[in-house]
Formats: sequence, C-alpha cells, structure tokens
Amino acid sequence: MAKKEGKTAHVSETPATQMLKAHQVEFTGHPYEYVEHGGTAESARQLGLDEHQVVKTLVMQDQDAKPLIVLMHGDRKVSTKNLARQIGAKSVEPCTPEVAHRHSGYLVGGTSPFGTRRDMPVYIEESILALPRIAINGGRRGYLVQIDPRACVRLLGAQPVQCALLQE
Repeated sequence: MAKKEGKTAHVSETPATQMLKAHQVEFTGHPYEYVEHGGTAESARQLGLDEHQVVKTLVMQDQDAKPLIVLMHGDRKVSTKNLARQIGAKSVEPCTPEVAHRHSGYLVGGTSPFGTRRDMPVYIEESILALPRIAINGGRRGYLVQIDPRACVRLLGAQPVQCALLQE
C-alpha cells in the first residue's frame, strides 16, 4: 500500500465497504495508524473524534456458544448480565480472539459488523441510535467509516438493547 502525499494511504475495499456500497449506504473512510491494544480511545484521538461516537464491534457468545455481535460506544463497556437478560440468554461472554475471527472473518481490532463471514444476530446499544453519525470499523485494523447509525438497523437488523456501563 503506497503512501500518498501527506498522511493518508489508499485503503482497498473490504467485505464491510463492499456491503455498504452494495446497499448504497453513504460513508466516509478514515484511515489511522493502528496501535496494538489502543482501542477506540486511540482511534478517536488520532481522528479527532469523541470516543462516545466511535462504536466498537464486539463478538460474543451465549451459553450455547452461539455467536452474536454487540455494538457499543467506545467509552462504555457491556454489562453481559443485562445483555443476557434482554436477549433471553442464560449468559453472554466475549469470544476469544481466535473464535471471534472464525465467526466474523476479521482480526480483532479490525472487526466490522458489516460483511461478516457468518450471519450473527446484532445488538446495538440503544443510545447509539440517537447519534447523528458514528465511526465504526470498516473491516481492517486502522480503518473506520463514518455512517448514520440507523444503517446498522436497516442492513443488519440490529436490535436495540440497554447494556452500557461506564468504563472503569
């Protein structure tokens, strides 16, 4: 990937951007320098965004190891107890990075809810839908796309839940 003049490099298509284009979802791409374990705080800092508007894509599983995706504000964490209660599961826990990759087709740190390898139910923190735009992973480490959050409901059938907790 050759760098252009300045800081931004060309970003090739991903399954996520292909899906967004196929469904005519308007988005803007925002490459940044991926930092291992930097999380949404690092991407928000580099791109000059509010971390609350940077949405992380979390691959989790229920008690039967059935995978699901949770979309959460970057500055919040998921109450797995509240989530399980709302979706009718006994328990919910994060998948290991290897299992998450197997289900989604994406590396941890580059997971998008769009264009996943396997169809999974998607749950979105309800307050995300009140934001005018969100930045969410575009299908590779170091690449976010800004979209209307309602596209998550339209394209993915994302179901609103209330399971956000403040980060400690």
